[in-house]
Amino acid sequence: MKFISLTENHLFSKAYRSPQKALTRTVAVYVMKDRLEKKLKKENPLKESLNRVGISASKKVGGAVERNRAKRVVREAYRRTELECGIKKGYIIVIAAREKATVVKMQQVMKDLRYALARLDMLCSDNGTDGKNKKIEKLEKTEKSEKNKTGEKPETEKENPTDSMRSIPSDAEGEKKRRGMSEAEEC
Repeated sequence: MKFISLTENHLFSKAYRSPQKALTRTVAVYVMKDRLEKKLKKENPLKESLNRVGISASKKVGGAVERNRAKRVVREAYRRTELECGIKKGYIIVIAAREKATVVKMQQVMKDLRYALARLDMLCSDNGTDGKNKKIEKLEKTEKSEKNKTGEKPETEKENPTDSMRSIPSDAEGEKKRRGMSEAEEC
């Protein structure tokens, strides 16, 4: 899942003025259609459309160390979201880290990024895998078949000691309810 880094200042400025944007506590996501999609598709050896992604962190986020950490965390959140859920191709996506991105865990940034991308209708759900990438699904199938050959119980059959505590909603579930997110939007 490759993407092209966005380095041109005028594209950042256009994306910031774009009407397609979503704000969360940790990230702000701006999206616009890429005019050079066909040209980039021809130049790509795999002949696939790619996204051009720009990640920024202003001085409001903090010093250089905090800004670099915020950009690393956002980059990893984007990579995992693309791998697990899939993101539509052929767009310019600018992700601006906000002040909270340096103090929360990467999983929270990833949830916020997925929420923002779902609001912008950028997550792929038309691949028939219920929000999972085909490669991940294939890996899961091979792991299950290997476990069956060795005689281990599949993970679904293993007892979970926290099953009795499932009735207590976690903080993340409360956050989803507060925002009105459904399970489909989360992946």
